[in-house]
Amino acid sequence: MAAENGGFSFASGAAKGRNGLPMIHTEKKKAEEICHDDSSLPVKAQTLDELHSLQKKKSAPTTPIKAAHADEDRHKQQLQSISASLASLTRETGPNVVKGDPARTTAETPRLSAAASHQQQHRHFAAPNLNMSDSGLKFTHILYNLSPAELYEQAIKYEKGSFITASGALATLSGAKTGRSPRDKRVVKDETTADDLWWGKGSPNIEMDEHTFMVNRERAVDYLCSLEKVFVNDQFLNWDPENRIKVRIVSARAYHSLFMHNMCIRPSPEELENFGEPDFTIYNAGQFPCNRYTHYMTSSTSIDLNLARREMVILGTQYAGEMKKGLFSVMHYLMPKRQILSLHSGSNMGKDGDVALFFGLSGTGKTTLSTDNNRYLIGDDEHCWSENGVSNIEGGCYAKCIDLSREKEPDIWNAIKFGAVVENVVFDEHTRDVDYSDKSVTENTRAAYPIEFIPNAKIPCVGPHPKNVILLACDAFGVLPPVSKLSLPQTMYHFISGYTALVAGTEDGIKEPTATFSACFGAAFIMLHPTKYAAMLADKMQKHGATGWLVNTGWSGGSYGSGSRIKLAYTRKIIDAIHSGELLKANYTKTEVFGLEIPTEIEGVPSEILDPANTWSEKEAHKETLVKLGGLFKKNFEGFLNHKIGADNKLTEEILAAGPNF
Repeated sequence: MAAENGGFSFASGAAKGRNGLPMIHTEKKKAEEICHDDSSLPVKAQTLDELHSLQKKKSAPTTPIKAAHADEDRHKQQLQSISASLASLTRETGPNVVKGDPARTTAETPRLSAAASHQQQHRHFAAPNLNMSDSGLKFTHILYNLSPAELYEQAIKYEKGSFITASGALATLSGAKTGRSPRDKRVVKDETTADDLWWGKGSPNIEMDEHTFMVNRERAVDYLCSLEKVFVNDQFLNWDPENRIKVRIVSARAYHSLFMHNMCIRPSPEELENFGEPDFTIYNAGQFPCNRYTHYMTSSTSIDLNLARREMVILGTQYAGEMKKGLFSVMHYLMPKRQILSLHSGSNMGKDGDVALFFGLSGTGKTTLSTDNNRYLIGDDEHCWSENGVSNIEGGCYAKCIDLSREKEPDIWNAIKFGAVVENVVFDEHTRDVDYSDKSVTENTRAAYPIEFIPNAKIPCVGPHPKNVILLACDAFGVLPPVSKLSLPQTMYHFISGYTALVAGTEDGIKEPTATFSACFGAAFIMLHPTKYAAMLADKMQKHGATGWLVNTGWSGGSYGSGSRIKLAYTRKIIDAIHSGELLKANYTKTEVFGLEIPTEIEGVPSEILDPANTWSEKEAHKETLVKLGGLFKKNFEGFLNHKIGADNKLTEEILAAGPNF
């Protein structure tokens, strides 16, 4: 009898194997006896291409479709809308567009039927179309609202300088321009904008005419249509659903598409299905220069806004921040038209719903102080204040990366992961670890990431009316108090001034503070005269009972070089006291020259530093420096004296009286 052993049996009879061993006979087991079988049929694919095609499945429809033709109609309308956006004004129609990557969809490219082809040929020979060009004969592939993963693939395959860093972020280069080009940014001056916008000395608005805009638009559109593929993003600005703006960004680079995917508000699949026509369109042809012979051009770069056409054209710069700030300028024009105040500020909210706005120029601590683990982040840079409360304009954050560390900025550090874009950073070629202290490419290294990457972000990014409006200044002269409670006219005066002080250093060790003023804490982006935004701010603060505060994060006990910078721990205690309402109950005294109300004590802050006059050992030097800074404020404010605020101009007089007096 054979002894069973799995699927084999050993013969005990006469049959012997080599060396006298029993011969092995294989026997098939019954199917029911098999405990495990991992065998399967071979794949159906006949080629590697077919096999790879099985790896990816089509996205399921995102909205219920009543009929197949409804989906087809929507798809057609979407393509027609994109084609219309890319239409050159010298041709009757837009380019032939088709969705998908040309590298993968060659076989899917629509072809004319034989009859249609014959008709087109007949038409061509019978009546030549003088507007036809080679680009009109080809399809432009539209890569529409791609996901971050798809955009990573596009960037790494086709854009030099694109790499995945150790943290998972996409590292890219912005080319020759690593910052904004404010002198090359122009706005069309027409019948409407001539009266509405702020023009002349101190204004960021450099004029151009409609014809020159159209020349540059034609150049950008022709460049984009000549490409095999372009990226199209359809997204929103403003988290307030009643006042959001639909924007379309047409660009040539995956980097730009991913940047705007992060920085604008991302539509849900349902919202995208019914997006329709955009309210504003950006044509980013930044790899292509403008024509230097065109009127108004002063370099190969031109960033052009046409508010009547609701369009923006970018030529000659690949710096992505131009798109972000260009749209911010547009919001500074559109929102006040709706009686909504647009603000260059950070905003956060306490657990009890108290909202604070933070204004401040670079280096004042706006990002650091508005990012608070005990409070919800509404946004870090751009906001609207409407009848509904405060809303973030953007869907992401654009953080400076120079000298970034996990210890100082853990939230930003942790947000730089898969999906984020880091611009112009330097990384180790083997480990791909980023060296944030390396300025080899530029000091203006940046990271763009969705706001959801911040753990305490409030989604949706909206909040009630603000209780506190905090104006931050890094005073290197050392004469402004660490905190002052402002009257309404004082709030407007300091809001219009937008003061901070930079420190200039020289090799021989002489260091002199330099006063910097930026109207409304964002003069480069405002479209109307600063007094119009200030009047709206005062109106909203008065209506909703908000309090204004001036917080100095700079020097105490002397100017830069002799005094010392106010400790961040003290500033945080001051901000906490503002949030809690403790400072509203404090006792106050008034300072000389600026007439600021300063508290006599704050818990956790040494009382002697609250009045700068106490911290200077040389009292005469303090008085001289205080008067000097007051003079700089007065000189800066001269540019705003000719503008009336309020029907009787009474408010203008109150604002002037709220400035330094000596």
